[in-house]
Amino acid sequence: MACYYYVPFQGHCSFRNPTLSFSLNFNFINTTHHLASSFKPFLRELEQHVFGVGVLKAAVKNTSVKLLDAFVDSAFQFVDYPLDPSQTNAAPVDEIKEAAVIINIHGDIPSEFPQGVYIRNGPNPLFGGLKSSKSVFGESSPIWVEGEGMLHALYFSKDINGNWTVVYNNRHVETDTFKLEKLRNKPSFLPAIQGDPLAVFTSFLLNLVRFGKPLKNISNTNVFEHSGKLYSIAENNLPQEIDILTLEALGDWDVNGAWNRSFTAHPKRVPDTGELVTMGIAATKPFVEVGVISADGKELVHKLDLKLDRCPLSHEIGVTKRYIVFMDCPLTVDVNRLIHGGKLIKYESEGNARMGIMPRYGDAGSIHWFKVKPNCTFHIFNCFEDGDEVVVWGCRALASAIPGPDPGSKEFAWFPTKFKPAPGKPFEDAISEDQLLFHRPYEWRLNVRTGAVKERNLIGANNFPMEFPMINGAFTGLKNKYGYTQVCHCDSIAATGMGRFGGLAKLFFEEQNTEEGSIKVEYHMFERNTYCSGAALVRKEGGAEEDDGWIITFVHHEDTNICQAYIIDTKDFLNEPVAKITLPCRVPDGFHGAFMPIQLLNKI
Repeated sequence: MACYYYVPFQGHCSFRNPTLSFSLNFNFINTTHHLASSFKPFLRELEQHVFGVGVLKAAVKNTSVKLLDAFVDSAFQFVDYPLDPSQTNAAPVDEIKEAAVIINIHGDIPSEFPQGVYIRNGPNPLFGGLKSSKSVFGESSPIWVEGEGMLHALYFSKDINGNWTVVYNNRHVETDTFKLEKLRNKPSFLPAIQGDPLAVFTSFLLNLVRFGKPLKNISNTNVFEHSGKLYSIAENNLPQEIDILTLEALGDWDVNGAWNRSFTAHPKRVPDTGELVTMGIAATKPFVEVGVISADGKELVHKLDLKLDRCPLSHEIGVTKRYIVFMDCPLTVDVNRLIHGGKLIKYESEGNARMGIMPRYGDAGSIHWFKVKPNCTFHIFNCFEDGDEVVVWGCRALASAIPGPDPGSKEFAWFPTKFKPAPGKPFEDAISEDQLLFHRPYEWRLNVRTGAVKERNLIGANNFPMEFPMINGAFTGLKNKYGYTQVCHCDSIAATGMGRFGGLAKLFFEEQNTEEGSIKVEYHMFERNTYCSGAALVRKEGGAEEDDGWIITFVHHEDTNICQAYIIDTKDFLNEPVAKITLPCRVPDGFHGAFMPIQLLNKI
């Protein structure tokens, strides 16, 4: 089975001749600078120890913006980030300006389907797409997960006679940096994540001096709800509160000033208490802090420094009834590595990996660390307690989609040598059952009494790669029976490193397949050249079973360039969608989606 999906970044990252050497002692303080992505924590805003904090602040205040702009305009050239011809749905779209009522619906929206909003986040770059830069300092480029966030929303409302009205709207998440560039009407922030180290470092400094921050607040990865409010998030900044009816961004959510660092794209609600657990990652100490927010969203009730000695790009955090679960995988951001000519972001395939289990209100000394096999796990289905064990189900791989390939890389050029197919032979996904390259469902059992670790693949090597897992949210932190994922399309190549998803899967965690040691899986595969994004589970109102509900997802038909929303019955998963809703415009490929029940009649 030929599969192309998430693979390690293999681009070169070395200084141009003559080789430069940094001997300055840098002190990164103040606000946090993070990696842009579903996986995007990065650096902190830079103030140079050698010059002193006051001197840098004075320079920021007194330097002529016009002079700096003139320097950037003369020394840096913005160039379009190349897209592979197969990526027809990666280009951005315009805002539609006015919500549109949907009239083309094939099939029937079930009467039990809840009124509410299906909303998906994703990158939609300004000025025609992502921009790389070239200068005398070298080249720097964005990574494929960057680009200003855009929300795409479907509103479902029903009248007293049971007739459905469906309305579509989209809107950019207008963060402070979005507004700044839109006002200037041109690309302004220099890409400062990957490329030649000197170019990355210089771009970082120029962004900081010109705009007061080194990276844009892209807010493009996920949406989540807490205490009745909707938020848009990317891990390089604070969440943006969103007006659910207009999609207007209402500003940063900093928990009444108590949370002053980045915010994970996947906060988790604690069973029973309703508290929200988050984390923030930075490239300088404290590398990772965990926070517990009250159920009403008004108070930070606990904050914990994990006391790590590196900056891991951890995208998810888990909760159980009593514990918080943290994944410390060997995908790291390292400023010293960049300064010495290496990669700012790097995955160490043989690096140390571990998981931490901590009481919800514990400190660093209360964390129980478990050494696990090296892996890169961005997303988890769920965590729960089973006797003395904490069980973690996630989508595990031995490679990282971040930062991705060099811009313009072709097909296998950026694959690790050992994974390249021989001429005339299909691509092999795995070296062995334990060394699957692409993301597949995986189980860790961590015994908090004995320290023992048990690991296993939940599905066999012949199954499709899977990512973007989801469950019935009522079972977060509790033992559950079912999970759902997007399924990587195994005959398509995404030159950016971003997998395309040609179907969905339903996992039966408590049912064994005929293949020894693997669980039962059902697949709902789409039509040829049709790919989905942002799939979300919609719970059936009054449903008696965990899997009572539907999966809703945006799909793009590449042959016709038509976008639809599919509604798929989770209890009739193998059959056709119960409804296909044709959208008035294209929805580009994106990341995570969610469904928020809300009474909408006469509100839109």
